[in-house]
Amino acid sequence: MVKSQSDLAKTQTRLSSGKEIVNPSDAPEKATAIQRLKSVLDKHESFSENVEGVNNRLIAEETALKGVNDILTRIKELAIQAANGTLGPDDKELVSIEIEGLTQDLLSLANTQDVNDNYIFAGSRVETKPFQDGPDGKIEYFGDETRNEVQVSEQRYVRFNRTGTDVFARVVRQSSSGELIGKGFFEALRDLAEGIKNANTDAMNQGINDLDQASYNLAVATAQVGSEMGSVETQRVINEESVLQLRTALSNVEDLDYSKAVTEMQKNMLALQATQSSFSKISSLTLFNYLN
Repeated sequence: MVKSQSDLAKTQTRLSSGKEIVNPSDAPEKATAIQRLKSVLDKHESFSENVEGVNNRLIAEETALKGVNDILTRIKELAIQAANGTLGPDDKELVSIEIEGLTQDLLSLANTQDVNDNYIFAGSRVETKPFQDGPDGKIEYFGDETRNEVQVSEQRYVRFNRTGTDVFARVVRQSSSGELIGKGFFEALRDLAEGIKNANTDAMNQGINDLDQASYNLAVATAQVGSEMGSVETQRVINEESVLQLRTALSNVEDLDYSKAVTEMQKNMLALQATQSSFSKISSLTLFNYLN
């Protein structure tokens, strides 16, 4: 009778929990398989979370880069317009003022933050505003050159950031003596605005050349973001399929077959009732009943 009560209690516990294995001792081999599947599933779900984080970061970069491209296109239009000689001094000053304003817009985009308030173009120094005024009044880069990667599968890592110097790279100029000279991105834009204001043709032509270099660097960064977003989307699909397969396998091992368990509980109840009935009859017998 005690065994029947124990069997019934175990079945009722399984029904209330919805699990085939309540205690590891019930089926050690299945319990081990369940723990192994859960461990692998946790890892793949972690990869899926990484994929989502990378995707959000890349979306922020893509949006910022599109804004930068639009502004550089506008600045180049203004520079070409100012360099063709049809504008008077007052008009050129107005163009110079607009370029200065657009440069401030670029600075704002260079200091873009993601949904976690991290600066996306600062390398690993995500809490430091990457582009600020330096001691000499020029805009300087205060981030670093770290290019971060995150694991999105057992064997794959995806890069998810560009540094400030990747996107807003220095431009290279050639002096009259043939020497190559590097010029900061924002410093070059300032020189262009000054050249237009002063009607300096050489400075305007140099500024247009600087803009071509800046646009090329931006195109490279944009292509990288697009490639990484494609890789992330592919990995997202793979991870979703893997998680689904693992959950199905875990369900097959861990989840309770309710119809089978209910049938088993009914059998246990009948066995217990029969045992209790037999025990009641046996316990009421005396030696005289037996002799008769």
